[in-house]
Amino acid sequence: MLAKKKKSLLTLVHHKEKKHSVSMEEKFLPSDEALMHNLRDDQLDCAAMLFERWNKRIYNFFLRLTANAAHSEDLTQLVFERIIRYRHSYQPGYAFKSWIFQIARNQMADQHKQSAFYRDRFVSVEQLKENHIETKTEIDLEKNDQYAQLQKAMLQLSDGYREILVLTRLQQLKYREVAEILGSTEAAVKVKAHRALVQLRNIYFKIEEA
Repeated sequence: MLAKKKKSLLTLVHHKEKKHSVSMEEKFLPSDEALMHNLRDDQLDCAAMLFERWNKRIYNFFLRLTANAAHSEDLTQLVFERIIRYRHSYQPGYAFKSWIFQIARNQMADQHKQSAFYRDRFVSVEQLKENHIETKTEIDLEKNDQYAQLQKAMLQLSDGYREILVLTRLQQLKYREVAEILGSTEAAVKVKAHRALVQLRNIYFKIEEA
């Protein structure tokens, strides 16, 4: 029974967001880096294309860290405002994925300092269910309780552990990419992700047994 529960937890943690098939038209669209290069050269219309591609992913990044839809929307908007404001700081050839997540992390840190909301990481299960907009489509109805427990456990992790799991497991970034975002090494990221997952598993089962 315990092994089955562990498998269920890992299934939830590793749950992948739906990916759409790439059309022929999309294959010929400019890369994120090309768009950012043009935006850096003050072609501001490129910001709209980047927003269209990345706003949901950045929103979900914040949502899984904060469990608050309204704050996640505000933070996402602020990230893209920063991208436009600091577009000239983008270095050509740098991976846009790493750059935008660095901006998102900085935005989160700034809001953490300014808002008491981020110092109160423990929210009710009811609020988590209400705020997570993808619950019914991502997880079968009979798994809602497990998902709520997982979210509650995630919120009891330290900020660093929660962030590393969101980046590596939920956003599915490679360890190398996360290391670049965090200014760390790939080996250090792997160790931290493993320790975070172990701690999450322990918290999850304590909640389940309570």
